[in-house]
Amino acid sequence: MLLNILLETEHMKVSHVKTLAAAKAFLEEDEPDLILLDNRLPDGYGIDFLAFVKANYPAVKIVMISGVDAAAADAALETGADSFLAKPFHKKDLYNTINNLLN
Repeated sequence: MLLNILLETEHMKVSHVKTLAAAKAFLEEDEPDLILLDNRLPDGYGIDFLAFVKANYPAVKIVMISGVDAAAADAALETGADSFLAKPFHKKDLYNTINNLLN
């Protein structure tokens, strides 16, 4: 929810889901420009969802977020993430990452 608040203050349209199942259902209805994908979710790992998104929605940019393991960055980028943010991160880093991917 904090990401929603930060991004909405920058006039970005934000939708939020809490599980991989909900993300898959969302993608069937709407194709976003960018996904902020946390690695640890209630029903699985975001890193396992990367291949699905890239195979089915190749134009969607993905920023993987994780605070658990620094090695996750390499794995995420190799699996298809366009960028990686390690928690904790500064809002300036979030904005810069999004702007670089979308512009």
